[in-house]
Amino acid sequence: MNNEAEGYPLAQFRKTYFEECAELLDALQANLELLSNGSGDEETLHAIFRSVHSIKGGAGAFGFGGLVAFSHVFESLLDAMREQKISATPDVVQILLRASDALADIVGAARDEHVLAADFAADILTAMEEALLGASDPTASGVQPKPDSEVNEVSGERRYRIAFTPHTEMLQKANEPLLLIRQLRKLGGLSIEVDSSRVPPLDVIEPESAYLSWIFTLDTGVPQSAIHEVFEFVEDDCDLKIEVVSDGSLAAPAANLAANSANPARLAASKPVDAAVAPATPTQSIRVDVDKVDRLVNLVGELVITQAMLTEQGTLLPVDHYPALIQGIEALAQGARELQESVMAIRAQPVKSVFARMPRIVRDLAATLGKEVRIVTAGEMTEIDKTVIEQLNDPLTHMIRNALDHGIEGPDDRIAAGKPRQGTIHLSAAQRSGRIVIEVADDGRGLNREKVLAKAQDRGLVAAGASLSDEEIDNLIFLPAFSTADVVSNISGRGVDMDVVKRNVQSLGGRITVQSRFGSGSRFTLSLPLTLAVLDGMVVSVGKETFIIPLTAIIESLRPQAADIHPVVGRGLVLALRGEYLPLTHLHRCFAISDAITDPCRGIVIIVESESAGRVGVMVDELLGQQQVVVKSLEANYESVDGISGATILGNGRVALILDIARLREIDSRMATDRTVFNHQNAIIDLPEEAPHAA
Repeated sequence: MNNEAEGYPLAQFRKTYFEECAELLDALQANLELLSNGSGDEETLHAIFRSVHSIKGGAGAFGFGGLVAFSHVFESLLDAMREQKISATPDVVQILLRASDALADIVGAARDEHVLAADFAADILTAMEEALLGASDPTASGVQPKPDSEVNEVSGERRYRIAFTPHTEMLQKANEPLLLIRQLRKLGGLSIEVDSSRVPPLDVIEPESAYLSWIFTLDTGVPQSAIHEVFEFVEDDCDLKIEVVSDGSLAAPAANLAANSANPARLAASKPVDAAVAPATPTQSIRVDVDKVDRLVNLVGELVITQAMLTEQGTLLPVDHYPALIQGIEALAQGARELQESVMAIRAQPVKSVFARMPRIVRDLAATLGKEVRIVTAGEMTEIDKTVIEQLNDPLTHMIRNALDHGIEGPDDRIAAGKPRQGTIHLSAAQRSGRIVIEVADDGRGLNREKVLAKAQDRGLVAAGASLSDEEIDNLIFLPAFSTADVVSNISGRGVDMDVVKRNVQSLGGRITVQSRFGSGSRFTLSLPLTLAVLDGMVVSVGKETFIIPLTAIIESLRPQAADIHPVVGRGLVLALRGEYLPLTHLHRCFAISDAITDPCRGIVIIVESESAGRVGVMVDELLGQQQVVVKSLEANYESVDGISGATILGNGRVALILDIARLREIDSRMATDRTVFNHQNAIIDLPEEAPHAA
């Protein structure tokens, strides 16, 4: 029992360490990408070093010897680069990228308690060690070392006295005093005094214990906060005292210093105020299990629903009889809203963690295929629910691989087509109409619709002689077992990638569309719902049914005049609005509601905008008011319904469906076509037969 009690904290610390490793590896990869594409700077190199150093320190605490050994060589190479003994040449950066991948594998093996092969990453270790050997020759790295006088020549210096005594725990975490000394030397002139008085006789010495301490005298012009940064990883495992022993120019007469020392008040008054010395209050954080956050989200959601019900009942009470109660309900509504927004923000994370992995995939696969490709990302800080982020990696990876293999041409083919030798893939994310939209676009060859249709007919996926629209042909690539590759390889050709993408996106309650132009490229658009999200919506009625339209999608609402409504062949009714003709979508037709208003001039038209359908008019019976609602997954509680993105519970206890604006126009068009072809006599709306107005 005691062993379990003692092991539990260690297991928790171990779990926390690997969670931190995941974050550090993501940061390491992102900064290495900056370094590889030439946009990194000296701070980028420092950030890379800190990531590896932090992983190594934790590994030492848990006894992961292999991880410590690999990280140590990796760290040494980075330290040599920081000291400008090795340049960040393409070959060296490639070694760092390979080392980063190997480090991630070693961390994963330690986490899962798997044993790697004895020679795992031996070639990478050899490459790093050879680079370090080259650093011993200043001319080998192409960098001329700076003389000490140049490094330490600063103006307006201060002299600091730094007392540093490491604890045994610091050495056990693989933190080396020598690295700290190297960092201090970069800040200015450094003199060192070593105190070895605590070293015991050789026969009783403990190899893993710390006995030495140091007194450093540093002459530098940097603020004191920069000195603290040198020791930021070891401050909890050492005794550290940093104090200023002189201010201003070190060339000042000694008499001035002596006079000031004799008068402490004068010395204090004469010290210049350095704003950078006062460290800013650090951001504090705690780690919480996702299950606990989910539980909190659900409880707050139920609270908001209950508050909405109370608000609904409060409207039935006379305000003059219950003023305090009405005021309390309003205060509760405001507090519940702020509480829910705060709780939802806890689960929101930027898509940067997923986007950061894609450049490496592009670079490795491009090298395999012999293509020159770059990836451009945008909207990395767009936040999305954590549960969605966790399932985005596979679909995006498949889409990037598909763009590289099928879309981007080889360098010679691109030049022959009048394109730049290097292809480009654009990866972006944005919030639109209450949904997350992720786009993957390339400037490659695009879809050859004739070839796609022929392949589908050969495989029996489409009947011979079938007439399909361009959109229908494009969507054939999402069919199971469909592929246009002539040769099956380990990259493509088995017809699983895009089918997997569509199924994964649909499992998230999202959808995927493709737009392509042969010879110019393709654009894939993923539209994902904000699961577990708060939604500001407009409550509308259609017949006896109630729906929610996301407020972010609404532009305006109006009751049109008869002169503004025009029939257009093949498009149904359109609304003339300020020189623009907008198609009308009839909700009663989309969802077969028989007792709804069918005349647009008697109902309300809400102008909405979506990422795929553009601006359309949605016809409803009445606007019931604006309300913040809790989004409930329809897929998890019932099943997927076309045209519906989720559901919520209103204040009166009824379930209201949240409309998927982008799908409504397509559904209405399909219903109108079915009505015209199959049921012309039972039409819900009788369209005029006269020639349409000019549109």
